[in-house]
Amino acid sequence: MDEVLAARRARPARPFPRLAGAMIAFLLFASAAFAGTHPGQEQLVREVAKDTGKSTSSLNALLDGAKKQQAILDAISRPAEGKPWRDYRPIFLTEQRISAGADFYREHRALLDDIGRKYGVPPEYIVAIVGVETFYGRNTGKWKVLDALATLAFYYPKRAPFFREQLKVLLELPSNHLGGPLDTLTGSYAGAQGWGQFMPSSIRDWGVDYDHDGRIDMKGSMGDIFASVANYFAQHGWEAGGPVAARAQPDARAVAPAVPKDWKPVAPVESFVAEGFAPLQHLNPGRDAQLARLDGPAGDEYWFTFQNFYVITTYNRSPMYAMAVDQLAQEIRIRVAGSNTQ
Repeated sequence: MDEVLAARRARPARPFPRLAGAMIAFLLFASAAFAGTHPGQEQLVREVAKDTGKSTSSLNALLDGAKKQQAILDAISRPAEGKPWRDYRPIFLTEQRISAGADFYREHRALLDDIGRKYGVPPEYIVAIVGVETFYGRNTGKWKVLDALATLAFYYPKRAPFFREQLKVLLELPSNHLGGPLDTLTGSYAGAQGWGQFMPSSIRDWGVDYDHDGRIDMKGSMGDIFASVANYFAQHGWEAGGPVAARAQPDARAVAPAVPKDWKPVAPVESFVAEGFAPLQHLNPGRDAQLARLDGPAGDEYWFTFQNFYVITTYNRSPMYAMAVDQLAQEIRIRVAGSNTQ
């Protein structure tokens, strides 16, 4: 017995416990690596790979390079649309933006007029969208689009489903729908790109290769930029020749309307007139409208809003955004028309 015990003591220690520990550590590391840098990355990569045939390794490499940006989370919590109309309007209805918009329209007039006729959208509204979004291409955004969408998809629970879908679409878009390599794209803190600030799904669904060069270029092709904005409006129901908004004057009977769930027209103008809101210009009493109340510099402002106003709110849900686009477009049209008569 003593000899047996001595022989056992003389044997070298078995390597299996050490190897097992190393294997467990490796598997844990591999599992973490496959799961990706961000929570939920593994599932997203799996879906994109299944839909497109792209390799999981290349997709993970892209997302591993995307950084969570706290500044983006801070910015989205305080959007400009949180301001009242009296403070929001002066951001966009400045002399500088109006005059620059008129100059921009004149510079690209032939192209804008052609696209406006094709899609039934007045050119001044195309210009106004580009003017409000990026000051006519001067400020298209400094954030890496991958950083922005990964931050909001993986770390912003309030709207994570929307931004996750946008990130998925971005990863699935063909390269000829992008303005460069995917990991070099820059845009807004919300991941919008180009002069018209299109989200990935908007590029996919409404982007237009107007110059027929085989690419949808939202930064370098004026035709693609203008036609994509016009196509977006047309596909969302823009009414050619229709009104956008008109001022309403309340009387003593009028009761301030509740904020609607969206800005689709809901009732004819005459029904609002019966409730004490009179139009300050001639309107078709049978035309369907919605009624908006805005916090103006002199107090409450009331506006009849129509189908075309609703279309603008599909671009950005804020009624103040739609009103700023409408008023900027009108100022640009007046300025350009005035220069033509001189």
